[in-house]
Amino acid sequence: MPDSHADLLDRAAAWSLLAEFTQSDNLRKHALAVEATMRAYATRYGEDVDAWGVAGMLHDFDYEMHPAAPQHPMKGAEILLARGAPPDIVRAILAHADYSGYPRLSLLERGLYACDELSGFVTACALVRPGRVIVGLEAASVRKKLKDKGFARTVNRQDVYRGAEELGVDLDEHIAFVISALTAVAPRIGLAGGPS
Repeated sequence: MPDSHADLLDRAAAWSLLAEFTQSDNLRKHALAVEATMRAYATRYGEDVDAWGVAGMLHDFDYEMHPAAPQHPMKGAEILLARGAPPDIVRAILAHADYSGYPRLSLLERGLYACDELSGFVTACALVRPGRVIVGLEAASVRKKLKDKGFARTVNRQDVYRGAEELGVDLDEHIAFVISALTAVAPRIGLAGGPS
């Protein structure tokens, strides 16, 4: 079990923690998708790629145990702190839930919020394409599906729009960036075609 900051910043240790609490293949793929977008944005902004990646991977690790507010992500934050997670990562995870009472102040916090819902939405868009592939998915297609309230109804559109605004990026640019980041890890998140 990880018991130091360095351990939980190690990708393998973070994955082990995720796997301990998350059995759902879809939730694990979502964790990998958000991790990939966070790593890409960390690189773009010159931030700590490992810290951003771990925040993305672990943001919903407690969701199966505590799927409803306010337990998620509060209970998860308690577990992370007990396991020695860095406070900035824990705070980012808390801040990704609007109801948590933690305003998004840092770039890490705004990045996680911006990447979470949009990564899930882009994944949903890719899964309904022929072959279930992300390669070739265009930002305009994702933008069009955002307007379709019947598509991927569980994705909060306001979170998607607010996320881009808080991160200070144009929504179309943000969508294209997320598509690119997810395309790079398509086989790991079930978006490369074939059986998932």
